[in-house]
Amino acid sequence: MNLFFLGIGGTLMGNLALLATEQGHTVRGSDSGIYPPMSDVLEAANIPVMEGWDAAFMQPRPDLVIMGNANLPRGHPAVEWVLDQGIPFMSGAEWLGRSLMRDRWVLAVAGTHGKTTTTAMLAWILDQAGHDPGYLIGGVAVDFPRSARLGTGRCFVVEADEYDCSYFDRRSKFVHYHPRTLVLNNLEYDHADIFPDIGAIQEQFHLLLRTVPGEGRIIMPRQDENLEEVLGRGCWTPIERFLPVRTGSRRKLRPHPRDTGVTWSVGERGGQGRRFTVERNGTSVGEVAWSLIGDHNMGNALAAIAAAQHAGVEPEQAVAALSSFRGVKRRMELIHDADGIRVYDDFGHHPTAIRTTLQGLRDQVGSEEIVAVIEPRSHTMSLGTLRNELTTCCAAADRAIWFRSPKLNWDLSEVVASSVVPAQMAEDVDRLVATLVKQMHQRSKDANGETQPCHIVIMSNGSFGGLHSKLKNALTTAPAAARVTEEQGRGRS
Repeated sequence: MNLFFLGIGGTLMGNLALLATEQGHTVRGSDSGIYPPMSDVLEAANIPVMEGWDAAFMQPRPDLVIMGNANLPRGHPAVEWVLDQGIPFMSGAEWLGRSLMRDRWVLAVAGTHGKTTTTAMLAWILDQAGHDPGYLIGGVAVDFPRSARLGTGRCFVVEADEYDCSYFDRRSKFVHYHPRTLVLNNLEYDHADIFPDIGAIQEQFHLLLRTVPGEGRIIMPRQDENLEEVLGRGCWTPIERFLPVRTGSRRKLRPHPRDTGVTWSVGERGGQGRRFTVERNGTSVGEVAWSLIGDHNMGNALAAIAAAQHAGVEPEQAVAALSSFRGVKRRMELIHDADGIRVYDDFGHHPTAIRTTLQGLRDQVGSEEIVAVIEPRSHTMSLGTLRNELTTCCAAADRAIWFRSPKLNWDLSEVVASSVVPAQMAEDVDRLVATLVKQMHQRSKDANGETQPCHIVIMSNGSFGGLHSKLKNALTTAPAAARVTEEQGRGRS
């Protein structure tokens, strides 16, 4: 088929274009403001991509137009042209479900936090077990050459997003995926631009539960009140549980009639959380030894191991595979390590994600200094919906710097003033870089005259105005300049 992707620069749409090419379709697309990494990925795949919109882009006439959900409302000239011409169209999520996953064993990973990492873990486990799965990961998995592939095996692993499909389909994308194995990592209020409250999100999650067959499997945590309320609306599928290492709720929840009695948990831990045993109903199935940090990632691992077993991978194989798993870019990705300064790039899209990530780092580095640099850019944070939680989400850091972009439509100074750790606000990226470099020069020294290590965690779901590369460059050149100045000072003395 001749397929045209409207909004091809998005993560889902770009990856779908790659999969369509693998299927043998002729693929083209257009978007506004296409940028790396997706622009580079599409170029490498030789997929023609046009900037903006012109009716000539759709010549020759496509057999099907696949529409994304970003900035494509009624009234958009491309949408109106497709409708006027009577060209068949559907959302990207619907096309994925109908054309790529219809005859596959679908393993879907849903939830507010951890979807991308858990999806990558699950795909890696199946891959290492020789299943050659198809997969679609909503991020850049370090262990795979790209974020989507068809695979030749029966399994297809997909990150199941709760965001809506398109201007004509306001259901969550995941209702089109029809998983046989479903991971529900957690559920919190998010996407304030489309969901008025947690109840609206729970309604979509219950639609998802209604699509899982009775012979399938649901993998979910033991304690998550919002998910339990979803189950209370009806569940027809056996449930396996995993125990989050840390949980914010101490409320004892009633067992569900569909519980199988299987519980996955973390046993012994070592190496500051870099090693841990995995237990199934209290019996060890092996030890994971990896480079990831944080209790949240241990929970993600438990969910991935349980889901993989349902698809036929023995837990011992899964544990061994995760010991070679390297993670996902922009999830505490170390981008600079020199002169006692470590800089990390993290997605940081929600107060809970910020809190758990910083706590994971604190557990690893002990009393060493942590500086959180945060751009509240996601729809939920930019709208100020969870602003009260922002005052406490950096509790595991020593201090925080909040960046106020021009698009932020509320007063960020409220968070700075009420922060539980020392905080300041920045409004210019270049000045922010200068501030951080100056603070790094002023670090205290221990009794032996050694400068104390420092960890800078940059948290944003966007490019943050190029802060990452600018700070890396500044930190790389600053020590050299300082040494030259010191040597010149010795020469004068």
